[in-house]
Amino acid sequence: MNVLVINAGSSSLKYQLMNPETGEVSAKGLCERIYIDGRLTHKVGDNKVVKDIAMPTHAEAISAVLEILVDPEFGVIKSVDEIDAVGHRVLHGGMEFSDSCIVDDAVIAAIKKCIPLGPLHNPANLMGIEACQAVMPSTPQVAVFDTAFHMTMPAKAYRYAIPTEYYENDDIRRYGFHGTSHKYVARRTAELVGKTEFKMINCHLGNGSSLAAIKDGKCQDTSMGLTPLAGVPMGTRSGDIDAGVVQFICNKYGMSVDECLNTLNKKSGVLAISGVSSDFRDLEDGAANGNENCVLALEKFFYEVAKYIGAYTAALNGLDVLTFTAGVGENGPETREAICNYLGYLGIKIDPVANKARGKEVCISTPDSKVQVWVVPTNEELMIAQDTAELVKAAK
Repeated sequence: MNVLVINAGSSSLKYQLMNPETGEVSAKGLCERIYIDGRLTHKVGDNKVVKDIAMPTHAEAISAVLEILVDPEFGVIKSVDEIDAVGHRVLHGGMEFSDSCIVDDAVIAAIKKCIPLGPLHNPANLMGIEACQAVMPSTPQVAVFDTAFHMTMPAKAYRYAIPTEYYENDDIRRYGFHGTSHKYVARRTAELVGKTEFKMINCHLGNGSSLAAIKDGKCQDTSMGLTPLAGVPMGTRSGDIDAGVVQFICNKYGMSVDECLNTLNKKSGVLAISGVSSDFRDLEDGAANGNENCVLALEKFFYEVAKYIGAYTAALNGLDVLTFTAGVGENGPETREAICNYLGYLGIKIDPVANKARGKEVCISTPDSKVQVWVVPTNEELMIAQDTAELVKAAK
């Protein structure tokens, strides 16, 4: 089965053509500068081709993708009919969606309804869906929501302690993000440890970071909230902050709320503390060269992640498995070690040799560790493809 996975941004579109059963990627690429002029970067194995193609809208971008997939020289299929389904990443499903679903008119309407909750991403995700519908009208389209995995959280975890009318009238609550990644890692970890009933905390650590408390494969709590701004400090996001800070900054510096939130989203996090970079590799280099602000930025990040792990261990009333994933989680031995150094009270013991691994699926705890600690590389595209395949097969 061939599934085309689409991640549409406001002026870009990433794609992968893959087999959801084997995980094999036949081709992948990126359309960028949509609405400006248009450029397609297409990769098959180690071979790459770059083409300048007019892309006034997402429809032309999708057409360009389909054309190169069947191109005699650069393509990997003979006909578009060989694409069995298309899976779309959609950022925000609000309270409308607790799982992935086949796209129809009602789903389109519900995604539009969620635009106020995801104003930057949902419109672009919709453009990707509608563009595919226009050029592939007979091919099933599936929407996979970044928030859906977290919809199993109990009310005590997702409700904010603010007046009820904001929840009832405006759907203001904790939603969480990175759900496709958390779902993939939870499934894969169950396979690795050989059981389905256990308590785990997944640490998705990258430029954007979130943690999820998961019991028996279902999310119980997660660190991001109504928006991806909440939780631990990130590359450029502040993470959790006293809401009064927004009022203070706005009043003192004459900022609007939107301007202040732009600062908290794009100019804060470890970038702000270090004054150097939002890239953790740069921070490690700076710390190694004696930059105290880089040291503090890293220490702040380690501390906050460890605090969340402690809180979620309490929420789960125990912990069986701790997992690290995403760019920093998969490739940061020093980060994993520093975080786990806070967790000796849980009986966690790290194997320093195993922990040297980067980007590999590996258990990094010792045999006598009371909690298994794993590095599990995420694969959101494969999760989208698998969800898409399952739904399309079930509908036949």
